[in-house]
Amino acid sequence: MIAYLRGKIKNKGQGYIILDVRDVGYKVFVNETVYAESDIGQETEFYIYQNVREDSLSLFGFNALDQLEMFELLLSISGIGPKSALGVLGIASTEDIKDSIARGDSSLLTKVSGIGKKTAERVVLDLREKVGRITRNTKHAIDGGGMIASGDEIDALMALGYSMMQARDALRQVDPDVKDSGERIKAALRAISN
Repeated sequence: MIAYLRGKIKNKGQGYIILDVRDVGYKVFVNETVYAESDIGQETEFYIYQNVREDSLSLFGFNALDQLEMFELLLSISGIGPKSALGVLGIASTEDIKDSIARGDSSLLTKVSGIGKKTAERVVLDLREKVGRITRNTKHAIDGGGMIASGDEIDALMALGYSMMQARDALRQVDPDVKDSGERIKAALRAISN
């Protein structure tokens, strides 16, 4: 079983990269964030999940071990396949996903194509205890970078045309003392424009 690969990015395709490891090319599926940050010729490394099916063998790559572990946790849920699990890891950090699950908030997961409300709720229900005990607040939780945004704040910024990653990054820059959602969204818009 392949668990780790290190090499140079030889080429990129739709949702995957070709990693040259000692003159052998591996097709590795990656999430949108990793894909966008990967450049041809760049030396990189991935923790690998090897998905073996009757008719195919696919490799999924992750920058960090905690991403791989979250991917495997997501796959343990009925109705979540590798592409959906990869999509979840492409819209938020592992810590944000864990926090969302720990708070019982399924709204983050429903942003991923192929994950409906019922499946997202099942993920939250099944994984809530597994992701560990995270400090919770009724609407927000604090991490090292400030407040973690609520689903409503992210939705508001996405309705204005920003991607989920842009919305999350901007909301992380907002002063943690600002509690009002409307003020947080205004501050996030100012952060995006700078």
